Amino acid sequence: MSVRILALVGSLRAGSHNRQLAEAAVKLAPEGAEVVLYEGLADVPFYNEDIDVEGGVPAAAAALREAARGADAFLFFSPEYNGTIPAVLKNAIDWLSRPYGAGAFGGKPVAVVGTAFGQYGGVWAQDDTRKAVGIAGGKVIEDIKLSIPGSVTRFAETHPVDDAEVAAQLTEVVARLHGNVGEAAAA
Repeated sequence: MSVRILALVGSLRAGSHNRQLAEAAVKLAPEGAEVVLYEGLADVPFYNEDIDVEGGVPAAAAALREAARGADAFLFFSPEYNGTIPAVLKNAIDWLSRPYGAGAFGGKPVAVVGTAFGQYGGVWAQDDTRKAVGIAGGKVIEDIKLSIPGSVTRFAETHPVDDAEVAAQLTEVVARLHGNVGEAAAA
């Protein structure tokens, strides 16, 4: 069974270390899994029920929903902005949670990982992301965690895919998320 994992990155910065982690996940995906890095979160307007109407959903939001519906699982990469989840990631969750009762998450497995400059690697933002996506209908796999502290120095000259420790941890994250898709399908 081929598993499609949609990767959503909470940083729009071109040199984002969380984006680099997502790029590494794409390269490190085990056989039978495809990690797809979603492009276009910057184009999705802030969620507003007035524009979330049949026939009037903005194209960028509709494209995000379509990509999410085609996914078997989700892998969020969250930096920490002022101690919490970045707005772009929360906005994506809001769009994917609708229409109410029929959102794109639909009980699909979700893991949240990330890196941040601080000493805890963004754990507050990752916890907030898990909470929001769980409320929005995702099946958050609580024991799949990876918080990498000191991103600015750790990845100053090394891409995460070339950091043996990070590559091994990220490979395990993707493999475990992949395995949870199989478990969900068998249930």
